Amino acid sequence: MLTHDSVGGFWHDDRTSATDSRISNRYRGRVIRTTPFHPRLSELNSQGLYTHWQGHLSALRYTHAPKHEYFAVRNSVGVFDTSPLFKYRLTGPDAERLLAGVMVRDIRTCRPGTAQYTLWCDDRGFVMEDGVVFRHAADDFLLTAARPNLGWLEEHRGRLRVEIEDVSDHHGILAVQGPRSRTVLGELAPEVDELGFFDLTPAKIGSAPVSISRTGYTGDLGFEITVGADDAVAVLDAVLDAGRDHGLRPFGEEALMTLRIEAGLPLVDVEWHNSRVAMTDHQRVTPRELGMGWMLRGVREDGRAFVGGAAIRRELAEDTSRWRTVGIVVDWADWDRLHRDAGLFPPKDEHPWSYEAMLLDGPVGTGAVEVGYCTSFVYSPVLQRHVGLARVVPGHAATGTEVHLELAVNHHNTSVRAQVARTPFFDPSRKTARA
Repeated sequence: MLTHDSVGGFWHDDRTSATDSRISNRYRGRVIRTTPFHPRLSELNSQGLYTHWQGHLSALRYTHAPKHEYFAVRNSVGVFDTSPLFKYRLTGPDAERLLAGVMVRDIRTCRPGTAQYTLWCDDRGFVMEDGVVFRHAADDFLLTAARPNLGWLEEHRGRLRVEIEDVSDHHGILAVQGPRSRTVLGELAPEVDELGFFDLTPAKIGSAPVSISRTGYTGDLGFEITVGADDAVAVLDAVLDAGRDHGLRPFGEEALMTLRIEAGLPLVDVEWHNSRVAMTDHQRVTPRELGMGWMLRGVREDGRAFVGGAAIRRELAEDTSRWRTVGIVVDWADWDRLHRDAGLFPPKDEHPWSYEAMLLDGPVGTGAVEVGYCTSFVYSPVLQRHVGLARVVPGHAATGTEVHLELAVNHHNTSVRAQVARTPFFDPSRKTARA
């Protein structure tokens, strides 16, 4: 759902359709923008370190140690500003029909008062983007997206009776994440106590009307508050005050990257590239290749026509997927030996690598061949293991398969043993459990 630029950074890609450029004015005449929560969050940022996320300032971290922010989410509660996401409201009698025709998952199975994580693809079945659809009523939806998609949606609307409105600037979204998130929000909006995983509800925080969903990008118990821009600071102040005795901290992108890898959550421009702007098919993946095969259950039988559906069904029928997306876990003893033999202290860095690393079927220097590549890699503080998200050829995708991860030690190319593992690496029962 986020658009990656460099380590911990996000940006808006200007290589969009002419229609999108014409109808999206978020950047016109403005170099840098701020979110509705920025006036308060900037006061809490002792570092003043920001990156650009779709034309907005976004905090890399709030203190000198992003690990403190990470542990706030895993042990207590943290807040993250996701407001730069594009937000599209679709209303009208054919809103469901439009979404059912462009999204990979069947929105018809998403009842009012729930949300659905989904992908959308091009005609060849390659993934363009991912996002969350929030269904507020039978004919009222809100779609979040990483890049401008208004033009693409309108191109597929045809004569359907649906209104599509870009409401990106009208709302802020605040993610409240961690094991104490329900307790904190419950003091402000008791409705959250009854929310199931991916449910949503209207509520009030103070006098401000909000929508609260049980969603997030951390793999933990968590909620997201959608609020009108004019009420954003007041709602944030209420959350900060309610969380004061629970160790609440704002967290930035650096902490988020470690959290989402532990949760096995993919990131556009890291795990895949939007097929609209990818240069070659090597940069493109299908939903199945991205590890989202669970979204395709029943798709071969239901007969629903959606963009990319014919290509996806053909891939499933002919089993032509080039890759499988898996987790990898490094052999800690081999990691330690490799570095200690080189006279180094074995690094355990919670900052993700900023590059892909090759996976081999044996150690470097033994004639081993490439069997895939690691897209995201980090040391997990809570698991105390080096873990990564990777793409491997189908023959090496079975859990427990040994692979060798390339890395440089003392400017020398070598490799470390690892095993294919299931994701998510971190999957606490509280994430989906009822109160």
